[in-house]
Amino acid sequence: MSVSTAASAPTICAPLPVLGRDVTVPLVTGGEVTYAALDYAASAPALQRVWDDVAAYAPYYGSVHRGAGYLSQLSTDLFENARRTVAEFLDCRADDQLIFTRSTTDSLNLLAAALPAGCQVFVFETEHHASLLPWQDAEVTYLDAPRTPRQAVETLERALAARTASADGGHAPALVCVTGASNVTGELWPVRELAAAAHAHGARIVLDAAQLAPHHPVSVQDLDVDWIAFSGHKLYAPFGSGVLAGRADWLIAADPYLAGGGASRKVSRRADGGVDVEWHESAARHEAGSPNVIGAYSIASACKALTEAGFDTLVARERYLIEKVREGLAGVPEVRILSLFGDDAPRVGVLSFVVDGWNSSHFAAALSAEYGIGVRDGLFCAHPLVRTLLGSDPGTQGECGAPEAAPGEKSLNAIRVSFGAGTPDEHVERFVTAVRELVTDGAQWNYRTVDGRCVPAV
Repeated sequence: MSVSTAASAPTICAPLPVLGRDVTVPLVTGGEVTYAALDYAASAPALQRVWDDVAAYAPYYGSVHRGAGYLSQLSTDLFENARRTVAEFLDCRADDQLIFTRSTTDSLNLLAAALPAGCQVFVFETEHHASLLPWQDAEVTYLDAPRTPRQAVETLERALAARTASADGGHAPALVCVTGASNVTGELWPVRELAAAAHAHGARIVLDAAQLAPHHPVSVQDLDVDWIAFSGHKLYAPFGSGVLAGRADWLIAADPYLAGGGASRKVSRRADGGVDVEWHESAARHEAGSPNVIGAYSIASACKALTEAGFDTLVARERYLIEKVREGLAGVPEVRILSLFGDDAPRVGVLSFVVDGWNSSHFAAALSAEYGIGVRDGLFCAHPLVRTLLGSDPGTQGECGAPEAAPGEKSLNAIRVSFGAGTPDEHVERFVTAVRELVTDGAQWNYRTVDGRCVPAV
């Protein structure tokens, strides 16, 4: 596998301080309870350390790369130091470029816009839409969902070997896109082995690390990937920033992702009335406009905080929480956890499941309204994967007040619980108790559908 999952000895650490840990929310049944944020896979809360760092910098905020004043110079240094910090966190190669973007989605669309002419793209149907959809203008091969890590490697090898040769007997450029950890099942993918297969067939590989980087150390060099993309808002730095890091050649050869100030080194008028532009060849080429310095700084702060906390202890704690959830759900026969690689597959703190006889939206709404627990329901921006796991075709979600599927019938949607470095034991314990009580006793409140969402009736 791409990430070591052997049992380790480190003492289980306390959860890292995050914003919102003391927020209370009202219950429809009366009273208030501390909110249990169990939707980390969508957006993780900000680490207190990140918030404090941003607050300390905020009075000194200034333009980046665009001013001679002290605050501008300080902000420019902060921005470029953040770039170096994140590159070190990812163990990038010396000649790699690291570009600050808006998100994983933005990063992969940037890379898609930089593909060489004729590039062939290979992507598993199991990907999040952020890594499934950006390649529409290329020649895309969608690979079927594998049922084991080995099958994933073999499927990719067969697809790459079957590429059509070009007129000169060679092959067009090729790119493989793969996730590091599924946003649906949490399962770890064999990234290192997939990278080796890609390179053996003359292809490059980009890693979607949106769900991996917040939970495990990620080394560009150790995994031998060509690019890596992730989002700050999943890495405890929710300030609208992301990262694309990796080989510079395709990025330098491509037109700027956005045309504008910052990307251009020199602009001059031509005699015919047009303009000539000389673009930067550094990361600035794809960072036009005033950069999100707070977003970049927050990512760097989160990288430092996770490194200083120690991934060994963070991973050990997360495994402990995963087992608490799995053991608790195993005691509820009506619950089925979704998995591609099997129950024993190593994973991060992301689990999706269905409850026999329950509408997923209804169940998630009851968890929130009656227990103060925030989870996600639906198809999780990974529609092909969830439908494969559920064995269902696209359909219309039923009214939340009635079961989506009768016992034994196929569900159309799922429920996802996800957690991480800031999750206390009590949150997962309350979740397991809530699942058991809802299945055994039913909801205590009536619910209705409003604008496609299940909500408590007045």
